[in-house]
Amino acid sequence: MIYEVFARKTRGEPLRHIGNLNAPDDELAKVYAFNTYDEEKWFDMFVAPRERFLEVFNRLDAADAGERAARMAEAASAAQERSGA
Repeated sequence: MIYEVFARKTRGEPLRHIGNLNAPDDELAKVYAFNTYDEEKWFDMFVAPRERFLEVFNRLDAADAGERAARMAEAASAAQERSGA
C-alpha cells in the first residue's frame, strides 16, 4: 500500500508533503517514514494511506469554477438527502 508522508518543523507550521513510501501496513509505514525521512529535525510527522485521501476537486477535471461549485452543491445536496436532513 502506498502512504503519503507529511511533516512540520515547528509547532503551528502547516504540514507539508515530504514524500511517499510503500508499506504492507500502518505500523511499518510509520517505521519506514521515520527511517527514510528523519534526516531533518521534524517537530512531528504523519503518514496516511493514499487510498484514504478524498478528492475535493481537481483543476484538470473542472473547466471552470462555476462547474466545480455546481458539482460541490450537488454533492452536498445528495449527502443531505442520505442523512435525512
